[in-house]
Amino acid sequence: MRKLWEPSEERKRNANMTRFIQFINKKYGQNFNSYDQLYEWSINNIPDFWAAMWEFGQIKASRPYDRVATNLDDMLECKWFEGARLNFAENLLRYRDEHTAIIFKGEKSDTVRITYRELYDTVARLAASLREAGVETGDRVAGFMPNIPETVMAMLAATSIGAIWTSCSPDFGFNGVMDRFGQIQPKVLFTADGYFYNGKRHDSLERAARVKGEINSIEKVVVIPYTEEKPDISIIPGAVYFQNFLSPSADRDIAFEQLPFDHPVYILYSSGTTGVPKCIVHGAGGTLIQHLKELILHTDLKRDDVIFYFTTCGWMMWNWLVSSLAVGATIVLYDGSPFYPDAGALFQLAQDEKITVFGTSAKYLASVEKAGLKPGAKYDLISLKAILSTGSPLSVESFEFVYREIKKDVCLSSISGGTDIISCFALGNPIGPVYAGELQCRGLGMKVEAYDEEGNPVYNQKGELVCTAPFPSQPIGFWNDPDRKKYKSAYFEFYPGVWRHGDYIEITDTGGVIIYGRSDATLNPGGVRIGTAEIYRQVEALPEVVDSLVVGQNWENDVRVVLFVKLAEGIELTDDLIRKIKTTIRENATPRHVPAKIIQVADIPYTINGKKVELAVKKIIHNEPVLNRDALANPEALDLFKNIPELQS
Repeated sequence: MRKLWEPSEERKRNANMTRFIQFINKKYGQNFNSYDQLYEWSINNIPDFWAAMWEFGQIKASRPYDRVATNLDDMLECKWFEGARLNFAENLLRYRDEHTAIIFKGEKSDTVRITYRELYDTVARLAASLREAGVETGDRVAGFMPNIPETVMAMLAATSIGAIWTSCSPDFGFNGVMDRFGQIQPKVLFTADGYFYNGKRHDSLERAARVKGEINSIEKVVVIPYTEEKPDISIIPGAVYFQNFLSPSADRDIAFEQLPFDHPVYILYSSGTTGVPKCIVHGAGGTLIQHLKELILHTDLKRDDVIFYFTTCGWMMWNWLVSSLAVGATIVLYDGSPFYPDAGALFQLAQDEKITVFGTSAKYLASVEKAGLKPGAKYDLISLKAILSTGSPLSVESFEFVYREIKKDVCLSSISGGTDIISCFALGNPIGPVYAGELQCRGLGMKVEAYDEEGNPVYNQKGELVCTAPFPSQPIGFWNDPDRKKYKSAYFEFYPGVWRHGDYIEITDTGGVIIYGRSDATLNPGGVRIGTAEIYRQVEALPEVVDSLVVGQNWENDVRVVLFVKLAEGIELTDDLIRKIKTTIRENATPRHVPAKIIQVADIPYTINGKKVELAVKKIIHNEPVLNRDALANPEALDLFKNIPELQS
């Protein structure tokens, strides 16, 4: 793989990772001078590593832990930091000064800046209000919210009490919201009156009213005026404006509930594209220590950084971004379309706010390139030191585009993990090189392997992503799964006792990781496993192709590869273009990757979080039901794949 970037000696010297290596050397009598040495030590000395991270991350706890881990030989039964008492929100609100905590920009709104003192004071008032409303430890508080500061405030206020926060973005339909909040029965619902996307206003109050009418547990609905100054909230019985709900008292200290390390803090949801979403419960301590590791060490986040991630509050990257408050950095929230009013909107934001860590998706970077934008030439990105990408595998071409057209001296970290672990298995290394197409490293303390079908670790060849040792950010479990049957089935049955994540990967000689797509969407023509990302990389580099989706169709006792393409405006799928696509794939991948069928469609379906829904399309072409269309951003696109004549022969 081609090396695209390497940090300067000065950058390595000043990195948090270097400081951590020195900390480990002194504390444990080691003599490490590289990431690879540190990683090997971290997975072979798991309790020592996480104890060191607790200390290095300066976790605030009212009571220290008795032991780091018990039952380390059993991923299902391992317990972390027993005896400790802490509060998640207290760790995120450790600063109470005039440093900027939050910068917010929406499509139609002026920039808002909130200091750490202002954030603390508002959360204190909101927490008091929630207590007065009867919210107690263990209750659920839900947000049907845009990515605005009040969403962060509501989460912090709820978790300061020990309530469990859960949220989904307001672009979910009614059934999508009910599939999530209906399972977990929240006591309080926060909602905005609406949101903006692509310059248009969308209402949220009608759906919030229906949700309130269907979920009996909701005792209070708090409405944040966002698209209007004073919206009519009479449609929701007993609803109250955010400012009226806030306790009038100021200058108070928050009464942070001191709770066990594994006390639930978040409920997140699986995508739910093939059934009702799983409600994944995450613990406060595990989420906190894992995020601190990833932000401080793998992202090199410091107090003077300005960190942005393009996300909604229905995606785990929102939770990840907000944990940056524990470092004292400035977080940037953006709500709206990344292409409004034009393709450079987010880079304009990066310039205006002097963003140092810019997080986005692989799809966004590919779309920017397709749009012909050259951000490095158009915008002043001198402050930018890191670009993060997730959501789907980042292609080699997109790696090269970043260094060619965005910035030459930047740490490009493709990262991969998931809602399941609210964190990453593979991610960035600020003291290491970047190779085209590779995630830089496996995460510290994460014993990640690529397994073949027999459960043997393999290197420099494709296999299943597994984690063979416990880690603190494993879910506590699933909601309403008391015997943990669903939890065990989801991760531990394929390779007994080993976490199988569902990604198809390769671990390389450089210590990096290549992601080939979801293993449950892996193609198997003639029994040969092919990752879908290998095909997307070739097809979507062609100027005629705007987007694509590939699935395996069961055909004549085998699987044939079917490629659907969305073409640029005015382009038709001619025999010449089909030949060009097939030749490109054959010459740059293998003959096995060449699709048996190439079919033009008007649109490609995506989840609300921006992931292609290969499995749902596979169900459609096999005449199987897709149960949960509300998880999709464009559910009408699924109908394009019904009864396609070309698939009948």
